[in-house]
Parts: sequence; structure tokens; C-alpha cells
Amino acid sequence: MKKILMIGTGGTIASEKTPSGLTPELTTEQLLSFIPGIAALCHVDCLQLYSLDSTNIRPEHWLGIAAAIRDRYDDYDGFVIAHGTDTMAYTAAALSYLVQGSPKPIVLTGAQKPIWFDGTDSKRNLTDAFLYACRGCGGVQIVFNGKVILGTRARKTCSKSFHAFSSVNYPDLAVVQDGHLLQYMRCACYPRPLFYDTLDSRVGLLKLIPGTSSELIDFMLDRHDGLIIESFGVGGLPGGEQGEMFAELRRWCDSGRLAVFTTQVPHEGCDLAVYEVGRAVGELPGVLEAHDMTPEAVAVKLMWALGQTDDREKAARLFETPIEYDIM
Repeated sequence: MKKILMIGTGGTIASEKTPSGLTPELTTEQLLSFIPGIAALCHVDCLQLYSLDSTNIRPEHWLGIAAAIRDRYDDYDGFVIAHGTDTMAYTAAALSYLVQGSPKPIVLTGAQKPIWFDGTDSKRNLTDAFLYACRGCGGVQIVFNGKVILGTRARKTCSKSFHAFSSVNYPDLAVVQDGHLLQYMRCACYPRPLFYDTLDSRVGLLKLIPGTSSELIDFMLDRHDGLIIESFGVGGLPGGEQGEMFAELRRWCDSGRLAVFTTQVPHEGCDLAVYEVGRAVGELPGVLEAHDMTPEAVAVKLMWALGQTDDREKAARLFETPIEYDIM
């Protein structure tokens, strides 16, 4: 029988009613008491790491989860992490960079309704997550509403519906239905995972809207080590090479920092070389493209790359190297 470690971090799945609204209070042991059938599938040990609404999850919590897995990695066949849905995609991406090439499954799941609600999706999601942790392939995945999604490709695309997560620019890895696992794709794994324990959280996001002030880049200059610009379409800056925003971005790059361009369009990615408003931008030293990465993966990968080195060129190479199929 497989031995699985369940790590609790809070989230809706573990929430109770309070005068202030739903608040994570249930422990991993209490969650398991609602699904006694798990005992016939595997042996489970529990670790209550946090009890947080996932809105309050920060980079230090990602590092804490990765450290908990690293310290117990040899003792278990797989890991199930109960997590809130709102930032689950960020945590899945973070673990994909902090625990690379794991031959054992690292599965995140949660719910849109607490486990004690009538009609909750909690019991199905937890059961499916444990089934995948026992029978699925290695790597970091989100298991939700019967779908298995690669950690670097997951996005929360519905705020209330049970089909909350989608796989962006990449197929689902597998489906789980009525206790049966149909594995479509397998992740590449190392004999042993590569663990990392540093992130640079001083990464800022500038989401462009028509009329965005160029002064925002200057504002971020003293506050961040890396900048993500979420542009329109395949990418570009208002005004192109002659615009005020280009001059501010050049100042950013002249300071020795990285700026990554991504797109507000959910699918197919960015390409700065297509239009005049993007071509000169892409030629600035220190400007990178996110290609077809998700915004969550872009943010966390930039934190990870900057956390490994102070050298801009080395950090750029780390960011541009495909990891866990985050770039195709």
C-alpha cells in the first residue's frame, strides 16, 4: 500500500462559518474524516503546515511547502496538498520550479465549497487527488473536477463553478472518473528531484490599459528587482520606440534589471517582433518574452530565476530555459 503525505494549508475546503465569513479552520485529519474510503487506497500521514485563506499565501509559504516536501521526500510515495483555489495556480507553478523533475506525484487540490457543505466538490477532489498520488506520474499537478493539469499550465478560470481550473496552451495530463485514471501524458522526471530554496519576491506586475501612465515604470524602479509588463495582443508598448513609456523602460533596462513581456490574451502567447510597437522593445537589453507561459508561471519563474543569481544574463537564461513544459 502506497504511503502518502497530506499537507494542509487551509483554503475553502477547510473553512468553517464565522461571523466574519468563511475562514480556514479544519485540520488535515478532520478533512480525512469526511472521506474514510481513502484508508482503503493508501496509508496517509498528515501535516498541518498552514491554515490560510489562499489570498494570504505568499512566496515564503511556497518555500515552506517545498521544504516540507524536501525534508520528508524519501519517506513517502507521493504528496497531496490541500490548498485554497484562488492562488493555487501560483503555488503549483512555484512548486514546479522549487521541486523540479520529481519522480513522485506532488498533487494540489481544493474545493469551491467547504467539505461540510451539501453538494460540496471537496470529497471528489480529495479522493481523486489521492488516487492520482498513488497511481499517477511524477511532477507537480493540480487535480480538480476530474482533470489533472500540469502545475506550470494551470489557471483558475471560473470563480464559483466546480470546473474552476483550465490547462492553458497545453493538454490535460489525465482524467479521473469513477475511481479510474486515464493518463494521457506523462511528465519528464529525474531519478531524484532538484530542490531549490530561494526566491526573489521583489517582482512587480504592470498591467497595461489604454492610457497607462509611463510614470508607473519609474515608480517601480526603486521597489522591484524584476518587472512583468502585461501588454495587449502579441505584445508592445503604447507609442512604440518614440513613446514616453519606451524611455522609462530603457531606464529600467539601463539599471541592469530584467523586464518580461506577457499578454493579457489567455491563449497562444506573445511575440514582440510582429508589430512596430513591439519590435524595438524586444531589442532592449534585459527585455524577455514570456512566450506562451501563464501569468502565474511568469511571475513565479522570474522570482525563481532572480533568486538564483544576481547576474542579469544568467537570470535571463534561467528564465528562458523551458522547465516542466512551461514554454513550448
